[in-house]
Amino acid sequence: MSKGLGLQDNGFAPADAGHEGLGIAGPVRLFLFALAAVVIAETIGNVTIPLGSNKIVLLPLLWALLCGAALGLAAPRMPGVLKMSVSEQRLASAFLQPTLLIFIAKLGLLVGGSVPKILSAGWSLVFQEFGHFFGTMVFGLPVALLLGIKREAIGATFSVGREPSLAIIGERFGMDSPEGRGVLAEYITGTVFGAVFIAILASFIASLNIFNPLALAMGAGVGSGSMMAAASGAIAAQQTPEMAKDVATFAAASNLITTTIGTYFTLFLSLPFTLWAYSKLEPILGRSRKAAIPADAAPVEAPHAEMKLSVLAIITGWVLIGAYGLIGNAITYKTPVDGNVVAGMAIILGVVMAGYGLYGVTGRRLPAVVWVSAIGMALTYPGGPVAVDVAALTGKINFLALATPILAFAGLSIAKDVPTFRRLGWRIVVVSLMANAGTFLGAALIAQFFMHPPV
Repeated sequence: MSKGLGLQDNGFAPADAGHEGLGIAGPVRLFLFALAAVVIAETIGNVTIPLGSNKIVLLPLLWALLCGAALGLAAPRMPGVLKMSVSEQRLASAFLQPTLLIFIAKLGLLVGGSVPKILSAGWSLVFQEFGHFFGTMVFGLPVALLLGIKREAIGATFSVGREPSLAIIGERFGMDSPEGRGVLAEYITGTVFGAVFIAILASFIASLNIFNPLALAMGAGVGSGSMMAAASGAIAAQQTPEMAKDVATFAAASNLITTTIGTYFTLFLSLPFTLWAYSKLEPILGRSRKAAIPADAAPVEAPHAEMKLSVLAIITGWVLIGAYGLIGNAITYKTPVDGNVVAGMAIILGVVMAGYGLYGVTGRRLPAVVWVSAIGMALTYPGGPVAVDVAALTGKINFLALATPILAFAGLSIAKDVPTFRRLGWRIVVVSLMANAGTFLGAALIAQFFMHPPV
């Protein structure tokens, strides 16, 4: 065991030989880079870009992601002290998932107090999930076939291509198959561009004022924590403060449903339906088109196994990310860091630790986000003995301030995937982005249809 932040031995370097270890300096530098990205992003603040009568709002979380990505991409040309290694980029990726739980805890605390309002959404919250799981194919598959992409389109459009989707395609077809190349292309595209793309798309769609903001919020719950944070933040930025809280609440509820049932839905419904749709559409849209990806194309490099973090490293990460969130909360939302704000953050971190503990002792049968969300909701459920006090303390911390440091880590982890991304070709990238747009718009359309009268 190393003496660093408590990472296990295989947490300091990739399992494949030849990469440098991290020691204590690597984690310290990584968190300093993240802090710099947060401060720069929150100082820039919200930037509105007019598009005729509409607009796009670029949030600090997006600037944090771009700052982190720029630092990683510039690493080869930076002086030694500022040069990020691939191992440090992989470490940033390893910290991303546990630190996302802080954002999830905050949303769970918001959801608890709004359970009656969520229930009033009725069938819209139930049926919008079909948009998440079929929208990727409906929007992405026809475009793929028109661009000459063959069976790679199946892997790229049956889901948003997160880790469970890699496992499903790998078991069914193998990762060296065309379907495997497709799902890896979706995974890499989502990793590199997903949060940026969905934030800009959600901001533009929200500015059109043709959707109920809560329908868009449900569309934001795509099953990826970073993408959900980016999309819901972009939507919330164009709403009143009260509606912004509702947007976060409904996005969290939708994301929880997507995360909980997503693997089973994609395995038993989305993938079979995409295979059937491919068999019907390919003779019409793609049969006469030359394959854009040769059958003997070199396989896309699979993502490295994630580094393993010790409990001490994870807790240290939670505390530091919480502190960064308070810094952003003070800079952008003008909330001084006083005793009440620190107490609110302590409650959020307590929810995270309790939920993660239950995740471990129950054999990891349910995702950690389920446990964290459930505890947060229980604490603020109307009528609970501590609901009012907990809501008052945690309410002083804006949920977007917690998203900024998390997106900074996402940005810091991007550069390691760029070499693989360059090999994908523009056609499969377009298809992957269409799939990401499809899951958001498909769910929003269905939610809007069932949202009568509006919530």
